[in-house]
Amino acid sequence: MQSKGLNNQRVRQYNKKVMMTLLYREKTASKSTLARLSQLSIPAVGKILADLQSEGRISHSAVNLHTRGLGGGSYQVAVDGTCILCMNVSPYRIESILTDSLITPQSPFQLTEIAVKTPEALLAQIEKLFHGYRKTYRDVPIKLALSVHGQVNPTTGVSQNMPQAPWNSAIEMKYLLEERLNTELLLDNDCVMLALAEKWQHQHEQHDFCVINVDYGIGSSFVINQQIYRGTLFGSGQIGHAIIDPDGSLCSCGRHGCLETVASLSAMKNQARGWLMAQRPANDETVPRTPSTQELIDRYHQGDPAVRAMVMRAARALGLSLYNFLNILNINHIYLYGRSCGFGDAWLNTVREQTGLNPFDRTDSVKIMATHVGLGTLSRAQQIMGIGYLYVEHALEQMA
Repeated sequence: MQSKGLNNQRVRQYNKKVMMTLLYREKTASKSTLARLSQLSIPAVGKILADLQSEGRISHSAVNLHTRGLGGGSYQVAVDGTCILCMNVSPYRIESILTDSLITPQSPFQLTEIAVKTPEALLAQIEKLFHGYRKTYRDVPIKLALSVHGQVNPTTGVSQNMPQAPWNSAIEMKYLLEERLNTELLLDNDCVMLALAEKWQHQHEQHDFCVINVDYGIGSSFVINQQIYRGTLFGSGQIGHAIIDPDGSLCSCGRHGCLETVASLSAMKNQARGWLMAQRPANDETVPRTPSTQELIDRYHQGDPAVRAMVMRAARALGLSLYNFLNILNINHIYLYGRSCGFGDAWLNTVREQTGLNPFDRTDSVKIMATHVGLGTLSRAQQIMGIGYLYVEHALEQMA
């Protein structure tokens, strides 16, 4: 493979992309702030900003952001008035929030409970919500950013598999919804949404990281060298299907002993349902109700010994799986999201105990960063807005 250097034109283009990235992250910034963050000189930053302004990519305001110094006003990405409707979709609920093209919220966060049995019914619910926003914000062009649980092909716009759904068929979401709604649509899976939210709304320039969503199932997404790693089959991050016990329970994927059969909320609720069935009187023929997630969390915090033992077993299994990922990828920042985080500190500490065995996790003379495993701190609205950054990353890719 022939190596290629960077000529002056490619360097300028690269620096333009760096400046646009900083402005998308900072929303509004002064020339001095951009110089500090990019580690370029103020005159160099000034030339780049002048180029971007002449291309219509950014706008300048005379309003100074600093009270000291001469000041030179502030800069931000040029906007055209288009908004992005960010949606996180499952067969049981749709979470949504409207943002502008800088991914700044323009509407309150909205949770819509649904119960659909077919792909067509799910598409109808998305369409209904979209038209509701369009009616409320009549004069605003709206694009759609969709986060979907399960395996998604972001290139074709197909939801290939949705584990919570009562159907097994793929859905051509992008094609069908763009045709019905007469708008642009980008989509990816829900763990990518969380990774984008972390990448753009927190400062992660100095390290790779991954997010783990511990909920109905268990998924993950990796950010390596500031890029989402999806894999060629768009199945990257299937940590929930790492086998931890070959003789374990049958998983929905068809194999035995996957992490999801032990550590997911669906597995724990099914196990709790089994206890209720075993405890019922012999003459009771009613079908035991599966406890809700909140009931399971409440029983755990109330000290139910069976629930606590089950939850700790799940935490150990999750921690051991993360330990294997840490050794393979050497990613030392992990952010946990999902309703399982409601089990609290003891659950989290049990997960951490397993990852703390990492033989490469040492603090030496060059101050290697120790592994950080912690709960994500973004609000649910911020998490849902993460999928809107698909448009930001698409715009930056167009500059390459």
